[in-house]
Order: sequence, then structure tokens, then C-alpha cells
Amino acid sequence: MLKTSDELERYLDIATEAATAAGAIILSNWGQVNKITEKGRSGDLVTEVDYLAEQEILKILRRHVPNHAILAEESGTIVTTDQHYLWAIDPLDGTTNYAHAYPVAAVSIGLLIDNIPQVGVIYNPFRNELFRAVSGSRATLNRRPIRVSQTQQLSQSLLVSGFAYDRRETPDNNYAEFCYLTHLTQGVRRSGSASLDLVDVACGRLDGYWERGIRPWDVVAGIVIVQEAGGKVTAYDGSPIDLRSGRILATNGYLHSSLSQALQEVSKWPIKFE
Repeated sequence: MLKTSDELERYLDIATEAATAAGAIILSNWGQVNKITEKGRSGDLVTEVDYLAEQEILKILRRHVPNHAILAEESGTIVTTDQHYLWAIDPLDGTTNYAHAYPVAAVSIGLLIDNIPQVGVIYNPFRNELFRAVSGSRATLNRRPIRVSQTQQLSQSLLVSGFAYDRRETPDNNYAEFCYLTHLTQGVRRSGSASLDLVDVACGRLDGYWERGIRPWDVVAGIVIVQEAGGKVTAYDGSPIDLRSGRILATNGYLHSSLSQALQEVSKWPIKFE
């Protein structure tokens, strides 16, 4: 289902309205979190602010696009009459950070049209940074165009990654990958917010990002923003990304093959470095 640029821009404006409204809730409740619970898995936190922000987003989407389906982190899938459209929502990406009063978190709202990410808005209320993009148009930060970095050598790169909530339960926990890439690059960071990792790649602050255990609401918006900033997003092996797999590789494009290869070499770890 191909959409005109005007239609996509309308959805972008709706996502912007919802993201900034949720961001205001996040800021107004900063340092006042009273209830923190775990969602069935150790470390997978949720606060009352997650719910408040999500309800505000849902209210705005229902007003503007009542027939569109929604996949929200706290509410799950909301099925409606038009399944061509699916909004993927993380009302507070970085809940653990937020619960500890560590100001690294964002609102992420993406729109899939026929399962293809087409619209993305990520709002960091702590830095008042609004990242936006639609397919076929330039990605922006506070309405100004952004571009991925020009770094072409893995040895000169700065990367970012993260660890899933099941990291204590599975040997496939990203620890080996994190250590291996730390040796091969100028550093690997961990922010605790997948959406902010993606926009940091999009605007050239970081050169690449990979992670396992992610969900669609973590990355749909960021995928659009990275791609429209000139970057590349795939599965670990370079094949088209499958949002159901929980794995993502996003880079400035120049590093994509080398980072993909490095991720596949981890099985050879430990490797002797000269």
C-alpha cells in the first residue's frame, strides 16, 4: 500500500503530537516515581509513568486514526478494522534509567504500513531533542536534517549495544559480542534505550548499533530515522530485518559489512590480539 508524501506527513504530525505530549508527562513526573514493578522477568521494570504516557499516546491516536491497529509495550496489541496500519509504541524507552533518576530515556512512536516501517518519531524530553522521519524524506533533529557518520573503519568506530532482560538465563546474552567489539573498535557504549541508540547512529554521534532481545516498539521508529539519515538496518547477517527475530544491526552503511562479519566471528572467541 503506497502512501503519498502528504499522507505520511500527516501521520508524522500525529506521531509528533503524541510523542511530545508523552514527553511532557515524563518530565512532569521526573523524580517522583512512587510505584516500580517487574513485568514477570527480573529487571524488566514498569512505572506508573509508563502507563500515564502510554494512555496519552493512545488517546491522541484514537482521536486521529481510530481504525489503525496499535502495538503498545504496556497495552499489547489493539486490533481494529484496518490492519494495514500498525503503530508501534514505547511510551518510555529506558524505564530502568528513569526509575533510577538517570536521565536517559525517550518516547518512541513508529508506524508500519503493510509491515514496512514508514514513519518514525523519537522524542528525548531531557535534551528536548525531537527526531522525525518518513520514508522517502530526510530525517531531522528539531526540524534540521541529520546524516549518519562517515567513519569507514571498524577500528575507528564508536558503537553502542545493549543487553536483554533474559541475559541471566541464556548464554546468548550479547556479552561475548560486547567484549569482542570493544577490542576491535574505539569503544562500545550502553545507554539502556534502544531508540536513543538508533537516533545517535542516525545523527552521527555513533557509528553502529546491534542488539538482541528487542521488540518492535523498541526499534520501528528508529529504523525509519536511521534509513532516512543515510544509514542501513538489517539482521545480523546483513539479510532483511525480521522484527520478530529480536535482533537488529544498524550502521552508517560504511561499516555494515565489517560489523556484520564481526558479529558472526564471535563464535571463535576468545581471539588472540597482537
